[in-house]
Amino acid sequence: PIPCVPWQSQTSGQYQRRVHGGVAHVIPVVDGYVIGSCIKHVPMAGSDITKYILQILRDRNEPMPPIDAKGIAQAVKERFSYVAPDIVKEYEKFDKDPSKFKVYEGVDSKTKKPYTIDVGYERFLGPEMFFNPEIFSSQHTTALPELVDQTIQSCPIDTRRQLYRNVTLSGGSTMFKDFNKRLQRDMKRIVKNDRRILKN
Repeated sequence: PIPCVPWQSQTSGQYQRRVHGGVAHVIPVVDGYVIGSCIKHVPMAGSDITKYILQILRDRNEPMPPIDAKGIAQAVKERFSYVAPDIVKEYEKFDKDPSKFKVYEGVDSKTKKPYTIDVGYERFLGPEMFFNPEIFSSQHTTALPELVDQTIQSCPIDTRRQLYRNVTLSGGSTMFKDFNKRLQRDMKRIVKNDRRILKN
C-alpha cells in the first residue's frame, strides 16, 4: 500500500506516498513536474500502525494466539480503525457509549479453537500516529499536516496557492475513515494561525 497526501489539480498538486521501509513521502508536483528539492519524508507508515495496535492488544493481555498475533493486529487496523477529530473527546465517547467497542472473532490457526478479542481505543489511536506522532515517538514529532505545510512553504512562492488547493491522498494508510477530513481541517488551522489564506 502507498499513502499519498497531495492536493492535486490536473497537473499540479502535492503527494504523500508510502514506500518500502516504512517511510511516507510528501511530494510537490507543479505543472506535471516534481519539485525534487522540496520532497519531505515521514519515518512511519501502515506497518507502524499495525505494530502499535499489536502492542496495545498485548499490553491489555488480549487472548491472541502468538502465531496469529500480527495478522490479528493487521485485521483490527483494516476493519475497525478510523481517524478521530479529537482523541480526548473520542476517549469520552467510548466511556459513554459501549457500542463503540468492537469484538474481533478468529480461529487459532494451530489449535483450530475459536477466540474473541475486545477492540477499543486502538481503533482511533493507531491512525492518530500521523497527527500526533510525539505520543508514539520522541524521534519524529512533526505531524503530517505540518509536514505538508512545510513542504509547500519550501516551494517557489508562485506555486504555493495551487499546492494548497490541490492535495491528493494515495495508499492504504490514507484510506482510514475521515483521514482526509482531519488532514484538511488541521491544514486549514495551520494556515489560518499563520495568517495565510487557504481557500476551498
